[in-house]
Amino acid sequence: MMRNSQRWATLVPELTVSNLETSLAFYCNLIGCSVRFTRLNFAYLELGAAELMLDATSEDWATAERRYPSGRGINLQIEVADVTAIRDRLVAAQVALFRPLEDCAYVQATAIHRQRQFLVQDPDGYLLRFCQPLPSLA
Repeated sequence: MMRNSQRWATLVPELTVSNLETSLAFYCNLIGCSVRFTRLNFAYLELGAAELMLDATSEDWATAERRYPSGRGINLQIEVADVTAIRDRLVAAQVALFRPLEDCAYVQATAIHRQRQFLVQDPDGYLLRFCQPLPSLA
């Protein structure tokens, strides 16, 4: 599907945030996202092929009272080209990591898929897992 002659992901998480400017500083300055477009209290972000929406106005869509940390029970895995660079920017900004940088292996049938990853919470507590693929093992 194409809109305005740009490709759009078929699944784009929309995160309700408490402060759009704080979230934009985190996602753009530290993570490295770029802004595709904004409107009042809303931003559509990109990071490589990943897309994410931030909304500071959708309380009318809330299914329960919002409390920190937001998004309990879910983590968003975002594949990036250089996971270490993102981790280093977060550490330099004194952002606490939820899990440190580590190499993980996931077994699938006859292959072992590997990735380097770390987890961090955004300013509203959403859990983000940044990963970079590593060569698979047969």
